[in-house]
Amino acid sequence: MIRITDSLAIDEDEVTWSAMRASGPGGQNVNKVSTAVELRFDVERAHLPEDLKARLRPFAGRQLTQDGVLVITAQETRSQERNREIALQKLVDLLRKAAHRPKRRIATKPTRASKTRRLDSKSKHAKTKRLRSSRPDAD
Repeated sequence: MIRITDSLAIDEDEVTWSAMRASGPGGQNVNKVSTAVELRFDVERAHLPEDLKARLRPFAGRQLTQDGVLVITAQETRSQERNREIALQKLVDLLRKAAHRPKRRIATKPTRASKTRRLDSKSKHAKTKRLRSSRPDAD
C-alpha cells in the first residue's frame, strides 16, 4: 500500500511502471540503459473518493489523458531506481494536493464603516472629475 494521507492509501497494483531510455546528456549510459521511468495511474478505475478525483483533474492538467490515466515521467537521475522514487513522490504529492478540501467561503455583509469609506471615496473621485471638466471662469 502507498500511503497518501492518514486516511487515504492506494494499492501498489494500481500503479503501472515502464522504463525507457532517457533523453539528454549522459554519455554512453543514455544509449545503453533504460533509466527514465514512466508511471501510469488509472484515476477513473482507482479506489478513490469521487470528490478527490474531481479535484485531481485540474491539478493533473496535461499529465491526465482523455481516458483518465495519469502519466508521470521521471528522468532526472541516471539511476532507474531513483527515478522510480521521484515519479512515485510526484504522484503522492499530486494526490495529497487534491486530497486537501478547500474551506467553504462564508458570505459576509460589509460593515457600516466600510460602506461609508467606499461612498466617501466615490464622492471624492466624482468631485475631482467634476472639477477637471468644468471650464475656468472668464474674469
